[in-house]
Amino acid sequence: MKKTRLKRSLSLILCIVLIAAMALMTTGCNDNNVTDPGISSGEQQQATTVGKGEKQFTFTVTDRDGNETVFDVHTDKTVVGDALLELNLIAGEESQYGLYVKTVNGITADFNVDGKYWAFYENGKYASAGVDTTEIVEGATYSFKVEG
Repeated sequence: MKKTRLKRSLSLILCIVLIAAMALMTTGCNDNNVTDPGISSGEQQQATTVGKGEKQFTFTVTDRDGNETVFDVHTDKTVVGDALLELNLIAGEESQYGLYVKTVNGITADFNVDGKYWAFYENGKYASAGVDTTEIVEGATYSFKVEG
C-alpha cells in the first residue's frame, strides 16, 4: 500500500515539474522585440539606411499583406524617382505618362497581370505627380503601396 502511495506521489510531482518546465519554455518563445502591440512581428520596424548624399528622405514600401519596409534614403539626386532607381529600389518602364513603376523593393505588381499596381504617396497623401517628376523635399516621406 505504501509503495502505491509513493508511486502516485512521485508521478504527481513529476507531472507538476513537467508542466512547470513546459510553461517556462513557452514563455521563452515569446517575441519580446515587438514593442508596439499594433505591429505584427513580420513588419519592419526600423529604417534601413541606403545611399550616400546630402539629401535625405524616408521611403516606405507597403506590400500586398500590409507589411511595411522603411528606408532612410540619402542621395545627391534632385528627383525621388532618380534616387530610387539609382538604389535599385524601384523598376519599371517608360510610358507616355512617365515611369510606370512595376517593381518596388523586389516586389512586382502589374495591373495588366494581377490587377494590382503601385500607388505613389507623398507625406501620406496620394502624390499629385509621378515619382519620376517629384522633386525631393528634405525630410519628406515618400511611399509606394500595392493597391487595386
